[in-house]
Amino acid sequence: MLRRMLVLAVFASAIVVRPAYADDDKSEKKSKPVAAVFALNGSVTETPSSDDFPLATADSVSLRELINRLDKAAKDPAVKCVVFLSDGATIGTAQKEELRQAMARVRAAGKEIYSHADSLQMGEYALLAGSTRLSIVPTGDVWLTGMHGESMFLRGLLDKLGVHPDFLTCGTHKSAAEMFMRKAPSKEADEMQNWLMDSIYETYLKLIADGRHVDVAKAKSWVDSGPYVANHAKDTGLIDAVEQRQDFEAAIKSKFGADIAFDKKYGEKPQPKIDFSSPFAVFKILGDAMNESKTKKSTKPAIGIVYVDGEISLGKKTASLFGAAGGAHSSDLRKALDEAAKDDSIKAVVLRVDSPGGSAVASEIILDATRRVKAKKPFVVSMGDVAGSGGYYVACAADTIFADAATITGSIGVVSGKLVTNPAWEKLGVTFKAYERGANAGMLANDHTFTPEERKKMQGYMDEIYEVFRGHVTAIRGDRLKKPLDEISGGRVYTGKQALELGLVDKIGTLEDAIKFIADKASLGDYEVRVVPEPKNFLEQIMESAGGGKEDKKTLDTATPIGRPQLSQSLLELAAPELKNLDPARLKLLKSALRQLQTLHQEGVSLMMPAYLAP
Repeated sequence: MLRRMLVLAVFASAIVVRPAYADDDKSEKKSKPVAAVFALNGSVTETPSSDDFPLATADSVSLRELINRLDKAAKDPAVKCVVFLSDGATIGTAQKEELRQAMARVRAAGKEIYSHADSLQMGEYALLAGSTRLSIVPTGDVWLTGMHGESMFLRGLLDKLGVHPDFLTCGTHKSAAEMFMRKAPSKEADEMQNWLMDSIYETYLKLIADGRHVDVAKAKSWVDSGPYVANHAKDTGLIDAVEQRQDFEAAIKSKFGADIAFDKKYGEKPQPKIDFSSPFAVFKILGDAMNESKTKKSTKPAIGIVYVDGEISLGKKTASLFGAAGGAHSSDLRKALDEAAKDDSIKAVVLRVDSPGGSAVASEIILDATRRVKAKKPFVVSMGDVAGSGGYYVACAADTIFADAATITGSIGVVSGKLVTNPAWEKLGVTFKAYERGANAGMLANDHTFTPEERKKMQGYMDEIYEVFRGHVTAIRGDRLKKPLDEISGGRVYTGKQALELGLVDKIGTLEDAIKFIADKASLGDYEVRVVPEPKNFLEQIMESAGGGKEDKKTLDTATPIGRPQLSQSLLELAAPELKNLDPARLKLLKSALRQLQTLHQEGVSLMMPAYLAP
């Protein structure tokens, strides 16, 4: 209780809030034409959040929230046009596809889309090519030069450190371990990366061609002739105007009238304003937040969305004042899916997967929970940017799987291994003496490579998991597979378009398409869409971190088992502090590889896709 009082006291002394809202002048705005403005900066996430506190930062927005706001603008008679201001947002390739479809609905409603940028890269251009009018600033560039992606290989670094990698895989194309074992890709991995690049590139070209009303050959010729400075881009037909931001604004006013209101928070939930005139108003805001968390849940017929977002791990997320830890955790998802299955007001469930995989055990737990949902009500899977390996595993139970054309999926295979670090420690003058009881006690120890006996046992263990994975796919997909499973699995990775051709997914479509599909299956007319579990607001997160969160005493919901080994020192620390100063994109790729090592160190095997720098 004391901790909670201290938390409230800190916030009460830090700010004062008046109970007035951003739309105080709503009646005035209603009388004016509106331009719904969407500033594309920060990151577009999958899982929605609930930040109701007035000082909460808005550096990200969920894809579904963004699409809902666009759809609202399409139907709102007050909205005369939609405006996109591009400022380096992080948006996945499949997410761009879904946003382009939402933009198409805006235009189909008879409303124009105006977009402006200082500079455009390939992916940003593919998105904004769907605008009615696209412009950039003078001397701004359109870096339309194609796609560049990278696979990373750490073998040379490991050799320098005196670390010996020892990995096993199930499947000729299961290349997740190659980054540790090799200095260049295998023939199979190289072949796979090329077919992925070909398919994603085709998707980008089609987005550009459709948006600019040219054929794909013309779009390809534009790419092969890039990059472009502003005036050249206009002369070529890539953009419609070269202008500063104020001229862009003037063009919109010229078209729709000088009194048009630029609503920069269109469709967002109204937030309280900060005001220093009242020393007690903050308590009202905090009280409202508390009451909101206690509000009775809606009983209106609903479609539930459960998100598998990030790398799949055992146990629970750890909440803090700075937000919950990232990733998809088995205990949380099992609880969410069971909640969705038991809630009578939820008539159907969509599992939205955006995950490269991870823990095999956690994947099985989540898959089992989806079966319980499917046994009670209509169930469908929608794949986002990535749904591979463990991400595909958790999707297997669905009778219908939606994917975007550029979704990365498949990777049906298993990887296991370890890094032998004794030589690296010896360079530092540190030695170890191991003590063991049991013939296989040191199988995952970092002081030796697998012995022949250990290798045989580990391969057998992996093969068993691999056959379970393949069995799930065969049992569900059955005669929908267009080739023998041996020719589809083996760690091979595909785009959604390729997966559809092979029978690994059923439809090319967005999350909204999946929602409409399952609503029809459930014979729903009037319904709401509800995220399960409901995102916690700012105050609820604080209370949870202070030990005041709700506890479900009716079910067993365990965290990661005590005693699982943790890596005491990361490869980043072993290598050199200077690694932290490398370019962010490659450092992110390296961190992804290290997280894979963490899963392997904890569980021995992993259902993880190969890490590569996406274009």
